[in-house]
Amino acid sequence: MDIKWLEDFISLAQTRNFSRSADDRNVTQSALSRRIQSLEAWVGADLVDRGSYPLELTPAGKLFGAAATEAVRLLNDTRAMLRVEQTNDQVLRVSAGHALSLNFFPNWLNSVQAWHGPLPARILPTNVHDSVLALVEGNCDLLLCYHHADLPVELDARRFEYLHLGDETVMPVCVPNRAGSPAFALPGGKAAPLPYLSYTATSYFGRVVQRLQERAGQPACLQSCYESDMAELLKTMAMSGHGVAWLPESCIGRELAEGKLVRAGGELWTMRLEIRLFRAIAHRKPMLDALWDKLRVL
Repeated sequence: MDIKWLEDFISLAQTRNFSRSADDRNVTQSALSRRIQSLEAWVGADLVDRGSYPLELTPAGKLFGAAATEAVRLLNDTRAMLRVEQTNDQVLRVSAGHALSLNFFPNWLNSVQAWHGPLPARILPTNVHDSVLALVEGNCDLLLCYHHADLPVELDARRFEYLHLGDETVMPVCVPNRAGSPAFALPGGKAAPLPYLSYTATSYFGRVVQRLQERAGQPACLQSCYESDMAELLKTMAMSGHGVAWLPESCIGRELAEGKLVRAGGELWTMRLEIRLFRAIAHRKPMLDALWDKLRVL
């Protein structure tokens, strides 16, 4: 059982509306519905009467709601107490997706320390949804993430501000054949679809690839043979010759330069993403404020 399920249920009990609670929890309505169903499976009883409008809680839901509210209150109070004891205002807490944590953050931190001096930092690698939630709930100082107009990270501009740190190209790659050409060249054919190393549909890169294929104007003939939400795992599979994968350039720069991987398609199949750094405007921390002011003018 995930504490987020309890928080989802408490929100739903308050709003009596899946759409409003999904907005409040910064998730899609379908994701919220799945999490409530998972909670019901864990409890072993229906908590929501889906046949009524506005939505009503079942008797079990009302009973469980009171217990869930008290449990979350106790957990949050204890967490807050422990944080006061353990928080170091001189440590920069950064939440980021796995690809940015591995391939962008170390070099970025080195460049910052070159003019800032030593900067103790703690990176919290996770998926995009949880990294955004970490910023919203105050569990980190900074959020490092990708952004594209078609796939925005939706944060309230009245509460959060951002800096543009750079750009990243996501491209299809695979091993070369003996002639140096891609072993699995897009778009492939119906008679022999290309082995596809895919992201999970709900991951950020999964949505990037889906959007790429929608706007390409021609179908890619792909057959998924391996799936993961981590670019590094798909890279390993691509390096072993298992198929074509869409990977961020920062993840594969050396392999492209050495010819171990080659592009499996042209610009039609690539997408340029921004790399953004977000902070909560209301979150005041002297070290963070000084760092942000300097980054703003660079």
